[in-house]
Amino acid sequence: MPILGQNQYGKAENRVVKITRDGTTHHIKDLNVSVSLSGDMDEVHYSGSNANVLPTDTTKNTVYAFAKEHGIESAEQFGIRLARHFVTSQPSIHRARIRIEEYGWERIENSGEGEHSFVRTGQETRLAQITYDGDTWEVVSGLTDLTVLNSTNSEFWGYVKDKYTTLPEAYDRILATSVSGRWRFNWSDDDQPMPDWDESYEQTKQHLLRAFAETYSLSLQQTLHAMGARIIDHRAEIDEVRFSLPNRHHFLVDLEPFGLKNPTADEAVYFAADRPYGLIEATVLRDGCEAGIPADLTNL
Repeated sequence: MPILGQNQYGKAENRVVKITRDGTTHHIKDLNVSVSLSGDMDEVHYSGSNANVLPTDTTKNTVYAFAKEHGIESAEQFGIRLARHFVTSQPSIHRARIRIEEYGWERIENSGEGEHSFVRTGQETRLAQITYDGDTWEVVSGLTDLTVLNSTNSEFWGYVKDKYTTLPEAYDRILATSVSGRWRFNWSDDDQPMPDWDESYEQTKQHLLRAFAETYSLSLQQTLHAMGARIIDHRAEIDEVRFSLPNRHHFLVDLEPFGLKNPTADEAVYFAADRPYGLIEATVLRDGCEAGIPADLTNL
């Protein structure tokens, strides 16, 4: 008889918007929460017995109830509460994985009486994944769709050339990418002090942005490593950083047919190509640590 392998189940993409009212000043948390559970689930696959199955509808209800009962301090803290609840409250559940996307909102100032108007921020989507097996924790935070651009201080030359190479060497180019990154914390059990998740996220984001801005880039790979290394050097709670960076190519437009020179000393016009694109991916680790973040970030 074929043997059942790894399996899990849960409720994906529970959209939770929590409004907290402090008089006429309101605060908003906007999450997309996915719950995945595993444990003693052989019989439901072999015979259809649901004796060990907590309904996915119950996991959905738990997400909303926890948002009201416990609040949402941060994506990571909310995920930790949920994971602990599912593993400790149900004997048949041995492991819980909580994935969270957080969407940012900014207050619209001077929007009338009270402070209750918001505009969705567009810089990035914050991410968190919390995994708990009853003994140890794994917390991975990150972001996606953080678009950045350097309009100079980037070159690309000296590369391998063969008969199919047509790309001219560049000694002053635009470097642009849409950052998708994950970073793994070294907090793994309840006996350790828990990081300040919001502060850690904001500081990590600032470090990767500063590294992108301050690195004179001879390759996107060099910039990626500088971003990861700066995070490892400045954030003691993080042991591993993985980035996936699509190279958003910008090509000078040939304007000679129109009698126009491009570029000139003070300006240039580019075509921003969305595809195909170079895709640069790598992990940066603290010395002595092993990689734990999947190479394919879509699996995290």
